[in-house]
This record gives sequence, structure tokens and C-alpha cells, in this order.
Amino acid sequence: MGYLNNQVVTVDAILTKKGRELLAKGDGSFNITQFALSDDEVDYTLYNPNHPSGSAYYGEAIENMPLLEAFPDENQMMKYKLVSLARGTATMPILQLGQTSLNIANGAPFSITPNTINYLDGTNVEPAGYQFTISDVRVFGSFVGSGLETTDAAIALTNSNSQAVITNGTATSQTVIGYSCNVVGTNVPTLFASAPTLYATLTVIGLDSGARAQIPVFITNKSTVTKTT
Repeated sequence: MGYLNNQVVTVDAILTKKGRELLAKGDGSFNITQFALSDDEVDYTLYNPNHPSGSAYYGEAIENMPLLEAFPDENQMMKYKLVSLARGTATMPILQLGQTSLNIANGAPFSITPNTINYLDGTNVEPAGYQFTISDVRVFGSFVGSGLETTDAAIALTNSNSQAVITNGTATSQTVIGYSCNVVGTNVPTLFASAPTLYATLTVIGLDSGARAQIPVFITNKSTVTKTT
């Protein structure tokens, strides 16, 4: 990872894992059909309409922010993708997960059903479903998306350009698609050998709206289940 020169207009494009595989084949099957834009580095709170030098300088602090060089890890890069919404949209879609953190006992089940507010006239459920990614799947004995047909979920996962499984050191992230996600806290004793509580992060993305939410997950080696709201 590095920084780009933000004094010039730069387009820093990288391929997904699937794109790199097709390019390596060299058989002409590589054809770019989709791309995404994001503004991860932009802190819009720095926009200053009271700048003493006038309107030309309202965004000066934002324009001088460093730009990150692209790298091919969708769990860390392009978290805040630009999305297309219906003309006249006045508010951004927001994901509600029902809790700010997930606390599960080892072996205990839990279900997560997101709602999208400010989207589709208050329907609250996105037709294409949601993408659920756990940063370390070892914390779950079971991690399954539900509510979508298996074929539809597989197509949605492909269209989202996300890898189902990514290994980073000893941690392995996993992604599933569905209207909800059913999990069970791991019950593997050796995972609790060094600490009584395991930690990971769950990221949920609306596949229609692009809205995103993230909560910490704690798996505790005990027989009770608590939920923080």
C-alpha cells in the first residue's frame, strides 16, 4: 500500500481476483464489464463553507487529503462505494442490524436480519438481498445466508465481485448472501485456549442500495447469550 500524488488527476485501477484469473489465461476471455468507484479517503466533515478566502476554498482541506494506492482486498479497500439512486432521493439509505454489537455464547445460535431505511418507499428489504462478511469465520460453528434460493445467492455473490473465502494469516474471512444470516458461535475448545472471548467483525452490505454497516462480534466461552442494543 502507498500514497498517490493528489496534485494531478490519477485513475488507479486494479482487477478483482476473477479479473486477474481471466487476464492470466490469455485466451481473449478477459473483458471488463463492470467497475466501481469509491471515496474511502474523503472526510466530508472537512468541507468548510465559512472559509475566509471564499467559495473556491471551501473544499481545500478535502482536496489536499492523501489518496491511498489501490490494493486488491475488498474487505479493506473500497468500503464506501459510490451508488446510483433514484432521481430526487433526498436521504441516503441506511442499514439497521438491530444491534450495535453481537455477543454470543459458544454453541449458541443467532439470526441477523437487516433492514434498509430511506430506500424503496419504506419497503425496508432489498430485493437482491444482503452480503454478510465475517472477518474470521473461525468464531462461528455455522455461518449461513438464508431467504434466497441457492442459485440466486451464488449469482449475487458473483455480481458483487466478492470472494467467498479469503485467508489472511491465520484468520479466514467468509462471505454469504441472503435476506438474513444465521450463525452459531463456535464450540471448538482449542480456540478458547488463550482467551475466554473470541473477536471478529461482521460487515453487511445491501446489494441494491450499497448501504453498509459493521458491528463487532464476540464469542464468549459460557452458556448464556446477551445482546447489546
